[in-house]
Amino acid sequence: MSTSEIDRSAWDLDPETTYLNHGSFGPTPRRVIESRERWSRRLAAQPMRFLVREMEQHLDESLAVLANFIGTSPRNLVFVDNATYGMNVAARSIPLGAGDRVIVTDHEYGAVMRIWRERCRETGAAFSVQSLPDPLGDVPSLVNAFFDGVTSETRVIVLSHVTSQTAAIFPVKEICRAARRRNIAVCIDGPHAIAMVPVNLDDLDCDFYCASGHKWLSAPIGSGFLYVAPRWQHRLVPPIISWGGSVSGRPACWQDEFLWQGTRDPAGFLAVADAVRFLETAGVARFREHGHRLAAAARAGLQELTGLPALLPDSPDWYGTMIAMPIPGEVAESHQHGRRDPLQTALWRDHGIEVPVYAWKRRRFLRVSCHLYNTDADVEKLLAALRQLL
Repeated sequence: MSTSEIDRSAWDLDPETTYLNHGSFGPTPRRVIESRERWSRRLAAQPMRFLVREMEQHLDESLAVLANFIGTSPRNLVFVDNATYGMNVAARSIPLGAGDRVIVTDHEYGAVMRIWRERCRETGAAFSVQSLPDPLGDVPSLVNAFFDGVTSETRVIVLSHVTSQTAAIFPVKEICRAARRRNIAVCIDGPHAIAMVPVNLDDLDCDFYCASGHKWLSAPIGSGFLYVAPRWQHRLVPPIISWGGSVSGRPACWQDEFLWQGTRDPAGFLAVADAVRFLETAGVARFREHGHRLAAAARAGLQELTGLPALLPDSPDWYGTMIAMPIPGEVAESHQHGRRDPLQTALWRDHGIEVPVYAWKRRRFLRVSCHLYNTDADVEKLLAALRQLL
């Protein structure tokens, strides 16, 4: 049996679908699904024992595995439903007022922009979108272009570690260092970075880092986390108020406000440890190399097909297991969320290929995401379909 077959067998994938959209919603491996189900059955067998006496310890153990994977202490992390939830916590917790500014890049995710626009509207702060070089060329130029928009009134920098719109790996460490010198808080949206690229949060030294486990880590949907630097941990504003404090009677900690927000099944959080173990067993470096090789093949094929240049240099320093490529045609921004581009619909309906087509800066893009279950044949099938449809 080939390596690709072994990898694909770890997932219960729809045989009728060529799935090249792990970056939006990653299919969960069978081993991780079984882990989540075991935890749910354990809860159902004796809810009082599990929720009141055991849950906090098990969450601590799962969080410790995750913390080791992303380079920080479990004391700096808390499980949340997803990156959107974590970003809302960060936005509510950073004090802002009239005269303050929040700055994002023009590559930022739409939901993140909406969160911070609303926060600025409520507080009277200014919301600023800084344009970056197009195409992106080198790290110093990107960092300099971004900080051209930073002023003495800037209080918060918000940026993606790996962008959803353009699949670019941003130099977040360099930006964090420059922001620290200016005493500006940095909030990073990191769903695409976890597992795709090495992450060491203690070395990064950002203020907040929000992520979802259901992307490249392949944890269950609904298993995200929020990193909070120690300087912010006792200044958080939880979006849901419940009892607070420990349900098992242990000493209280800042995570308590998030661990018990009414009764819920924590099985997805507890399965995160097995998601990490699954990926480590499969080989994290092998996953990154395999996914990047397929993304690079998609990039080359699309560029040859359309004649349109990529936004990013052809290097694993700039993109990982996901690539976004321009394609012909102009589309309305409404296609970005809600309405679907006709090409995306045709690829799914006529060819069984799941891949997003969307608008960014009034241009049309197709984004290809590749995990261990994907093969060269998947990319070749996509390119053959596009030769017909374009």
